Amino acid sequence: MSDRPPPTLAALFWGFLSIGIIGFGGVLPWARRMVVEQRGWLTPAEFTDLLGLCQFLPGPNIVNVAVALGSRFRGPLGAVAAVVGLLCLPMVLVVTLGAAYSAMRDQPVVARATAGLAAAASGLVVATALKIAAPLLGRKLGIAVALVVVVAIAGLHLPLVATLLLLAPVSMALHRLVPRR
Repeated sequence: MSDRPPPTLAALFWGFLSIGIIGFGGVLPWARRMVVEQRGWLTPAEFTDLLGLCQFLPGPNIVNVAVALGSRFRGPLGAVAAVVGLLCLPMVLVVTLGAAYSAMRDQPVVARATAGLAAAASGLVVATALKIAAPLLGRKLGIAVALVVVVAIAGLHLPLVATLLLLAPVSMALHRLVPRR
């Protein structure tokens, strides 16, 4: 453990508030930087161990890290301080944007902006899917399983969870039985 004194409730709040402000969409690298490099609350090994535990638990990893770290240093109040710090500004921003959208959704410029955001978000999803699928190139069985999943969910509108619960074990069995090509 670091030789620094444990952070105060205020330090936990402000530290995680800084993560919530700058880390929309992917805060884990910012959390590590703040906790390990800037504040020295944990060593790199301690952070990795804590993150491993938090990935095992249900819920968002960063919220679990905030709860675990706050609890470690200041008990239940520390957990509350860290989580409130992490979530309060993003929550205010989302509620504010939601209210603004609700008030202006009939404006043509808002409709065009929303359509543009939807197109960009769809592009990000497709780009991420292609990055995830890239290792399948040259692996015919993997491509076939991926196509079956796409057809089942997008084409046949089968439920995602049921499809994955059925096809994941089938895919693992097929990959075990069929030699890799």
